[in-house]
Amino acid sequence: MGIRILTDSACDLPKEIVEKYDIDVIPLMVYLENQEYLDNVNIKPKQLYDEMREGKIPKTAQVPPTKFEGIFKKLAKENQSCIYIAFSSELSGTYQTSELIKGQIKEEYPNFDLDIINTKCASLGFGLVVYKAAKMAKEGKSKDEIIKAINFYSEHMEHIFTVDDLEYLYRGGRVSRGAAFVGSVLKIKPILDVEDGKLIPIEKVRGRKKVFKRMLEIMDERGINLENQTIGINHGDDLKAAKKLKKEIIKRYNPKEIVIGQIGCAVGAHSGPGTLSIYFLNEKY
Repeated sequence: MGIRILTDSACDLPKEIVEKYDIDVIPLMVYLENQEYLDNVNIKPKQLYDEMREGKIPKTAQVPPTKFEGIFKKLAKENQSCIYIAFSSELSGTYQTSELIKGQIKEEYPNFDLDIINTKCASLGFGLVVYKAAKMAKEGKSKDEIIKAINFYSEHMEHIFTVDDLEYLYRGGRVSRGAAFVGSVLKIKPILDVEDGKLIPIEKVRGRKKVFKRMLEIMDERGINLENQTIGINHGDDLKAAKKLKKEIIKRYNPKEIVIGQIGCAVGAHSGPGTLSIYFLNEKY
């Protein structure tokens, strides 16, 4: 019996990767117009973005403790060795809840072989960590080898992204009302990163065309050995922009693989439609 890889829906991995590598994805909660949904199960990103464009304000919540309890207990009964790779603890309480439930399950099943890792990553940057682990598990690598890779990828993953409308970040408490208003009037686009699990604005650029150019410049400045990497690109319902970015990255670096995904509901509820992101390592593995 191999190592089972578990994660949560904030990883934003494309469906084909999840299925190919038998990754167990636990959905976060999404609330919209007093309705409760499971991220990417009974609400899809396209529906969420359309609702947001109409002015509706979604909210999100961590994976419920009862969900973790059911999954962990089943795996413990099966004597399954597994790794749960978690969304940044700075952006969700999911990691903390999973640790709490693990402790409770181990009281009943003391030999339960579960490791939980706080990636401090988000969206497809988080997803690329999971993808690497799942590929290694499929190859039959040891648990220690997989955990070493998870920790390296988590520590060295760059998240460079921009949002199309600062209003969504304002609603999520990430920028002030004044910054959102001025940004909208002046067409200022922020470039942001995730550092130590937290969302950090790093630059402001005027105009969407210029922001794409600057994102690629930052990739060039920070990326190491890009031609041998798997690069992640994801978008908030703007596949055309993601494909344009992919074309430019291939022209510049010709990486061994590019994964394009849609930003899911758990993350997209806070970043909004039109978000565009690139993910890569800043160190050679």
